Amino acid sequence: MSAEFERREVRVARAEEAGGRLDRFLAQRLPDLSRARLQALIRGGHVLRNGAAIEEQGHRVRVGECYQLRLPAAEPAAPAAQALPLAICYEDEHLIVVDKPRGQAVHPSRGHASGTLVNALIAHCGASLSGIGGVRRPGIVHRLDKDTTGLLVVAKTDRAHAGLAQQFASHGADGRLVRHYLALAWGEMPRQQGIIDAPLGRSSANRTKIAVVDAAAGRRAITHYRVLARFPVRHRTAASLLQLRLETGRTHQIRVHLAHIGHPILGDMTYGAGFKASARMLCSEAQAALRTLARQALHAAELAFLHPVTGKRLRFQSPLPEDMDRLIAALGQR
Repeated sequence: MSAEFERREVRVARAEEAGGRLDRFLAQRLPDLSRARLQALIRGGHVLRNGAAIEEQGHRVRVGECYQLRLPAAEPAAPAAQALPLAICYEDEHLIVVDKPRGQAVHPSRGHASGTLVNALIAHCGASLSGIGGVRRPGIVHRLDKDTTGLLVVAKTDRAHAGLAQQFASHGADGRLVRHYLALAWGEMPRQQGIIDAPLGRSSANRTKIAVVDAAAGRRAITHYRVLARFPVRHRTAASLLQLRLETGRTHQIRVHLAHIGHPILGDMTYGAGFKASARMLCSEAQAALRTLARQALHAAELAFLHPVTGKRLRFQSPLPEDMDRLIAALGQR
């Protein structure tokens, strides 16, 4: 390996490999590089045959041909590295699982240019980030809202990123991925367990919010819920503790779905502001705990998936954060 490039060579050795597109052939032979990364290498003139660069994605490979790849060193990540606390549940050379605290955005954005999980991971992982898409950065395959706590898995390599992204794209339909959330919702759910099936899209009234929309204008969104506990006040259920499972993974899905059926999450001032007066029915201890919470009572409690490289089944659980635990205890007081 030179100071500038890592060099690899791949030969088309079998007749059954011939005839296909170059990017697909290379993706099969080099599973640690994503197809998007390989396509970028081809466009950049970093894939050669007999010393000449090939720049056509659709180039068809032939038996006996030999291709040389020049892999530039991963570019530094644009977000700055910041030595921030991380609650690490698991880490190896391919991925890292963290328990995200309240108040931390996952990725830098307008209004959150620093202090994010990505900033912290760049500092913590350092050289172990091999370059997602040619950039030395963590591979984000799913997100949690800034004020939602709980478990997140992040890729450190192209191969892990591709494997995790595939599992999250199926949203557990094939049994590989499991995501369970815990939430406190206002009122009594219509059933002990049920399914909320309602397409989601940008709100026409407020483009910063998500809303239930017509199927033609939105994306399929399905949430499964199960009631774990009810908290009665004056012969009625003031709030319910729910376990939720995502069949799809849309932005703000749980929060919007629960608000849509009339049971928004406690503390959610974006989608449940109309229920602010409901806090008055709670006992003084619960009202104080809700004020201290000052966020949506939503926690990513369980995450399970197949390791994208080893194939091993990994499962993680996160206990309720102190603020939600305190609110549940106060709701349980009569």
